[in-house]
Amino acid sequence: MKILDPHAIDGKFPAPDEQFDLIVVGAGRAGTTTAIRAALSGASVLLIDENPVAGAVIGNDVPLFFGGRATAAVHHPDRLVEQLFRANPELEAAFDAGVDVRLGTVAWGLYVPNAALRALPGPLLGIADAEASRMVGFRRLVLATGARDIAMAFPGWDQPGVMGAQGFAALLTRYDALASQRIVIIGSGDLALQTARLALERGIAVAGIVEIADRTEVDPALAEALGVPVFLAYTIAATDGGIDGVERVTLASLTDDATRTTLECDAIVLAIGVTPATELIEAAGTVANGLVQLVGDSATVQAPADGRLLAWASALGRHAPPKTIVCQCEAVTRADLLGVQPPRYLDRPARLATRSLGTLLADGPAHPDQIKRLTRAGMGPCQGRRCREQVRCLLAVEQGVLPSEVPVASFRAPVRPVPLSVLADWNEDAGMTAGWDVWFGIPTQWTPYAAIGTPEEAEHVTGLGGTLHV
Repeated sequence: MKILDPHAIDGKFPAPDEQFDLIVVGAGRAGTTTAIRAALSGASVLLIDENPVAGAVIGNDVPLFFGGRATAAVHHPDRLVEQLFRANPELEAAFDAGVDVRLGTVAWGLYVPNAALRALPGPLLGIADAEASRMVGFRRLVLATGARDIAMAFPGWDQPGVMGAQGFAALLTRYDALASQRIVIIGSGDLALQTARLALERGIAVAGIVEIADRTEVDPALAEALGVPVFLAYTIAATDGGIDGVERVTLASLTDDATRTTLECDAIVLAIGVTPATELIEAAGTVANGLVQLVGDSATVQAPADGRLLAWASALGRHAPPKTIVCQCEAVTRADLLGVQPPRYLDRPARLATRSLGTLLADGPAHPDQIKRLTRAGMGPCQGRRCREQVRCLLAVEQGVLPSEVPVASFRAPVRPVPLSVLADWNEDAGMTAGWDVWFGIPTQWTPYAAIGTPEEAEHVTGLGGTLHV
């Protein structure tokens, strides 16, 4: 007779709610094409995309840096779905090919059996829509999650109207919900020129392109052909705004600080560079080869080189006072980060004043995850998407190393904001919960499931005012 340990985790994880040969995360052109090809070959395919993103989540700058420049149109999901089909007609072809297409559905966690997760019934992907969360199984997973913008802090960058080039393009084309008429673009590479062309095609004025170097990253003739002013060897000295955010930006020459130029605008678009959106696979850790594949921008995009990244961080931070916000979600300033202090809304005991990045470095290299725990930088709803790279650069400068030598802060599931009411809506049956202990293993504060509702439970909690299993 087989005897099962009621406290072991074997067999306690339920089977996935659904099973597919292939799951594709990201319904852009690369993801949609991959899904269609697999479906036509006879595979069962699930294609999910987090768009249309809920208006509240867009306000938290997830998954892209939208910068508070979305119109009220983002609060009308049906309209946004229509916009998505206009932006990517291949979605209809995916339906026709038999692909299970689910829009407005996020992938929040990836779990693959390994040494630490041997009890899993198989590889699982956690997904959630506005109503419920579920686990789906797969034989192969393709991530076509694209790329996200690299953000750098400068004076006044925490106002509405400062956004990333990817967020700008998404609001303008994917959602048709951009509240901006005149922009300034930071950067002069391909991404910056693409942003300028897109803006001009859509009737949005470009007040200027700002580059910290003394020449543009691309052929100067390409920028000149757009008829947009290009400010070489300039950085941002100040950003003024009103109740609706950015209204103007003051540029300062990097060769003569007294030389200033003011540009009227209602948005500043950061086009410094992008980095692959690989949060799912990063949070999952080591994944067996062949099980997960990256396609599209998530596989091909490269972040700017170390020298370029440091140059931007240094130039944009040149006029930034210590109180300049680095992590917008948690209101962590440059001074807080370098002083390794918690944000101002938390208590700061006197002994914390003796702590700084210098004292941490005396014990060895500082890791962004360590800095995150001590300062909360990167712990907000955007999970560091706006501050990962700049925290990395600040730590690199203080340690005298290159940014590539500093690890980036890790991601943890859920990698997208999911309401607890959705995430925790799991139906656990008695067979699955048998043997699970409810509390944290403190002898006086837990009751095993097997004892709930029995005389043993009543005896266990005598004098404690009732059961403690809830």
